[in-house]
Amino acid sequence: MAPKSPAASPSATADKKVCVGQIVGVHGVRGLVKLKSFTADPAAIADYNPLTDQTGSRRFTVELQSAMKDYWLARVVGVPDRTAAEALHGTLLYVDRDRLPPPDDEEFYHTDLIGLPVQRLDGSEIGTVVAFHDFGGGEMLEVRLLERRTVMVPFTKAAVPVIDIAGGRIVADPPDELLAPPGAPDIGEREGDGREGEGPEGSVEDREP
Repeated sequence: MAPKSPAASPSATADKKVCVGQIVGVHGVRGLVKLKSFTADPAAIADYNPLTDQTGSRRFTVELQSAMKDYWLARVVGVPDRTAAEALHGTLLYVDRDRLPPPDDEEFYHTDLIGLPVQRLDGSEIGTVVAFHDFGGGEMLEVRLLERRTVMVPFTKAAVPVIDIAGGRIVADPPDELLAPPGAPDIGEREGDGREGEGPEGSVEDREP
């Protein structure tokens, strides 16, 4: 089951906005910006012009200039110089959810995961998805537990075996120690469990085939 980009947004509903990019820096003195695209095809971000900020009150039309390793050099219409470009540094760029194409079978937008309840295999509740992250070492679901703290659950088939968008739920099987209260002893340290020194059982399989 493959996730579908755009990859990040605080919204899970069709009438909200989906983040498709971010202005991460500036280049030169003529107003060019460094634009990181979150769309599956990085160049497709320009197809959604005009983009907006999260509130929808500001609009941005981006013109892609050249592809770099991790971002595009782009011009934002109406931004004439470096000073104006620097004022946009860090700006997240959004489109309305209903402008995005529907996901294919067995696909979903990352934004559709936000707000879904997370359950264990036995149906008991773990918490709620509050964010989706990729820090470079693998995709992670940030889940707010019932006691209000958050944990990072690896977004793998082993740790998250069921994504049920239609049913409005996620089934996860995270390691017990991940959900243990802070300060609790590791499983391998618990007296009489016979598991001292053992690692997690089985291997973790990436969700992507």
